[in-house]
Amino acid sequence: MQEPLLGAEGLDYDTFPVQPPASPGETPRGGVLQNRRVILATFAAVLGNFSFGYALVFTSPVIPALERSSDPALHLTKNQASWFGSIFTLGAAAGGLSAMALNDLLGRKLSIMFSAVPSAAGYAFMAGAHGLWMLLLGRMLTGFAGGLTAACIPVYVSEIAPPSVRGALGATPQLMAVFGSLSLYALGLLLPWRWLAVAGEGPVLVMILLLSFMPNSPRFLLSRGRDDEALRALAWLRGAAADVRAEFQQIQDNVRKQSSRVSWAEVRDPRVCRPILIALLMRFLQQLTGITPILVYLQSIFSSTAVLLPPEDDAAIVGAVRLLSVLIAALTMDLAGRKVLLFVSATIMFAANLTLGLYVQLGPRSQSANGTVGLEGMFLEATEQPPATPPSYLTLVPLLATMVFIMGYAMGWGPITWLLMSEILPLRARGVASGLCVLVSWLTAFVLTKSFLPLVNTFGLQTPFFFFAAVCLLSLVFTGCCVPETKGRSLEQIEAFFHTGRSSFLH
Repeated sequence: MQEPLLGAEGLDYDTFPVQPPASPGETPRGGVLQNRRVILATFAAVLGNFSFGYALVFTSPVIPALERSSDPALHLTKNQASWFGSIFTLGAAAGGLSAMALNDLLGRKLSIMFSAVPSAAGYAFMAGAHGLWMLLLGRMLTGFAGGLTAACIPVYVSEIAPPSVRGALGATPQLMAVFGSLSLYALGLLLPWRWLAVAGEGPVLVMILLLSFMPNSPRFLLSRGRDDEALRALAWLRGAAADVRAEFQQIQDNVRKQSSRVSWAEVRDPRVCRPILIALLMRFLQQLTGITPILVYLQSIFSSTAVLLPPEDDAAIVGAVRLLSVLIAALTMDLAGRKVLLFVSATIMFAANLTLGLYVQLGPRSQSANGTVGLEGMFLEATEQPPATPPSYLTLVPLLATMVFIMGYAMGWGPITWLLMSEILPLRARGVASGLCVLVSWLTAFVLTKSFLPLVNTFGLQTPFFFFAAVCLLSLVFTGCCVPETKGRSLEQIEAFFHTGRSSFLH
């Protein structure tokens, strides 16, 4: 599985020894205290992911409240509620598109800080909303900020972290996004919906304050000719006791080789386009596994398949499973490796989606003649006319299978695709390509989310689950054939690997 990266022979692969020696600037494995400044800078950055996770599920407690609102200007119809939930993904796609320019224009750190402007404005619009247009605008602005941070934060974290802890730190964006979602669910039990929007401003302000004291990425600074500033930034990140001269020289040499921005003609070069295509396909396949529509319509799926537990408990249960699974991924990513976790993750998601599809196809049905006919109406009216619960332990299957699916996603294809995106993209195209990956990801999420209900109403609820299961099988093949193992490798080593142009990479 790791042979393409570790077993190839020849001078071009000398940068990938089986046991790569630690550079003078690299912290030994387990040196958490010595990495405390990197951890602090990472924490400051991933607060943007906390806001992203918070904003993503903001509609979960807000839509029911607005559907019951006595204010005619704020009372949501079912169609309006659908747009209020899904317009976030369009904003995120626009944020990813903007990141293609801002990531290289402003730099990674300043782009993350810039995301605070639309985020704070979006929460302000929603907190003071007096009409639907303010709700939709606020939702789109927070989505824009989320898409921007999703493209910039993984790149920033990967460029400041030493190889020994880059896997663990690379999982923190996903971890903080999950924690942000859990915080929203918890606050939703205590605060009115307007105060939920006000509370969303807090993490944004803390992020701005902390990032003001953090350095920019040394690789970005070197690419802009700011060598002295880059050296100071690297020395601060590695600590006063670290000798960063060898690491700085390695980064500097790599940046000088690619001092100009990539041209469209060069994009056709396999050494450049191959890692970009791998990153794009990973983001595309990640969404096609079904994560976004399953989370968006989770309560409605449970209602239509008649589970034993109350639907209002589902969000907390699934959120806790997501948090635990991302923690597992963060702790094991630098031990087991990226590919092993991707294989395990895709296998678990395949089994869960197949189980859900078979349950809907063959399991207990609701009181209606056909449990899937008219499901679109059932989704929209699930709280008004819940189906009867069959007296069988089989009714635990949807909840258990969904928990297994979330666990599989959160320990592999959730965090690792973001990490690998930031690791394998060429330095010259990293800012633009990461934004393109986010754009593809969220456009795919929007199409899936908007088409899920019509597909279910036409072909039945089991159909999308069988499709998601097939995508998980395709993800297994894609991982085995195309994804390199990057555990313990510096970004310069990874880039040197792609520049060999060896065809054995795909075998």
